[in-house]
Amino acid sequence: MGTVTIGVSVAVPEPHGSLLQQRRAGFGDVAAHGIPSHVTLLPPTEVDAADLPAVDAHLRGVAAAGRPFPMRLSGTGTFRPLSPVVYVCVVQGAEDCAWLQQRIRDASGPVPRELQFPYHPHVTVAHGIGEAAMDLAFAELAGFRAEWPCTGFALHEQGADGVWRKLREYPFGGSVVPPQAGHLDRGTIASR
Repeated sequence: MGTVTIGVSVAVPEPHGSLLQQRRAGFGDVAAHGIPSHVTLLPPTEVDAADLPAVDAHLRGVAAAGRPFPMRLSGTGTFRPLSPVVYVCVVQGAEDCAWLQQRIRDASGPVPRELQFPYHPHVTVAHGIGEAAMDLAFAELAGFRAEWPCTGFALHEQGADGVWRKLREYPFGGSVVPPQAGHLDRGTIASR
């Protein structure tokens, strides 16, 4: 059957997701059109295709134990000089994302995975592009704000063309969304 490359993430909903993806492409990041805007829970991981049913069952279990939580993005950050990345910051929901990613990568599950760096939830808006373009991304999205109720996550597979495609969504087991997450705010880019 061979291997496939998978990833698990929380999607940045519309209209925020498309806006950030378009901005990422506009900064010159050629990978932008193949990567929907997201917060990573499991980075790109190669697995045997035959193991996908076990991965699916594992993710169903993680989602069943999860509960909706408020997500809020605000401002920008960077991993430079350690890694050539500029991102939009997760300022609410980071602890929930950390809880999820730990369970997804748990050593007892089908996708145990050590991370190269400590987990830091974020939405990448520039990766591996020139320094001037990275500086521009950092400055132009510094005023970006968005919030929404996070009600689940999704499994994606990377195609041979480099494009990430959703295989399945995993809604959380709980149905109660905290009151502060009950509205979907329009993402904005405020001037400084």
